Amino acid sequence: MMNYDRLYLSCFLLALVISLILTPLMRKLAIRIGILDRPFSDVKTHKKPTPYLGGIAVALGMGIALIYARATTNFPTGTLRSLRGMLMGGSIILLLGLIDDVKLKGLGYRFKFLVQIAAALCLLSFDIRIHFIRPDWMADFLTIVWVVGIINAVNIIDIMDGLAGGIAVIACLGFLFISLPSEQIYVNFASAAMAGALLGFIPFNLSNKYKIFLGDTGSLFTGFTLAALSLGTSYTHVNNAGVFAPILILGIPIYDTMLVTVLRLQKGVSPFLGSHDHYALRLERHGLYREEILILSYAFSLLLTFAAYEVTLVVFESAMTIYAIVGVIAVAIGTWLARISIE
Repeated sequence: MMNYDRLYLSCFLLALVISLILTPLMRKLAIRIGILDRPFSDVKTHKKPTPYLGGIAVALGMGIALIYARATTNFPTGTLRSLRGMLMGGSIILLLGLIDDVKLKGLGYRFKFLVQIAAALCLLSFDIRIHFIRPDWMADFLTIVWVVGIINAVNIIDIMDGLAGGIAVIACLGFLFISLPSEQIYVNFASAAMAGALLGFIPFNLSNKYKIFLGDTGSLFTGFTLAALSLGTSYTHVNNAGVFAPILILGIPIYDTMLVTVLRLQKGVSPFLGSHDHYALRLERHGLYREEILILSYAFSLLLTFAAYEVTLVVFESAMTIYAIVGVIAVAIGTWLARISIE
């Protein structure tokens, strides 16, 4: 098998540079045409109108890097076929997010779900799906549930500067390193390009002077990309328990989604309505600074990604032990977080 390691690095660096160039340009464009996130509700955590369109810079950075890889490399026939399904579905999600950002009151969640399902069907049409479940219709159904779930989990966690983008970078690198030995070409190239594009965006997202948000355009696109990447490689070369490794890699957004859903349902509140009950905002209410919350989140994401890598290498019993330890810690932290008042 041909070694593409240098090309993966080139993809990463090209996406990084393009994103660094395009993000401030998208910021200026957003300000000029008035695509701003205005803090008109109590759910918003920022104080002044902030430009969207960071997601466009991320998507273009990733897309241009992948086009470069395709144009400069003679891949075996059909090697990047799966990438077409990912780019097709990603374009649908990107358009959905852009419309939602531009539309003053946003789109309804039912319409969003329908469009997200259509994007998931693009993956299925290119055989990007769950392969370890039978019958096939059940695998297809769970693939759609997984894709839609991860799209919205990343969108939900995008409530603090640097949080969604940083965790997504770690997840992309996790999928890349797990996939590398098997040379899952589309996963490797897309992971490298997405990580670079997000890394180019994050400094502006964290900046006070040049701040820009991913917007739904970026968070939905990032979630879709991560879901597609998670379906593109094998985790079971050593043991069958490795199939759950993506849950660990994407553990932070999945965990926050489950936490807010449970807590909102306990209060009789719709889980589709925004509120301040996210883990990050609870930690802030507890007294942590946002910089500390980001460091903790990145550290836990790295630990979970390392755990995911380990479960793909160890025997079944050891993998199940890792899952059990993570589960116990997650429940303990969730119980503690639930006690923090957000009123």
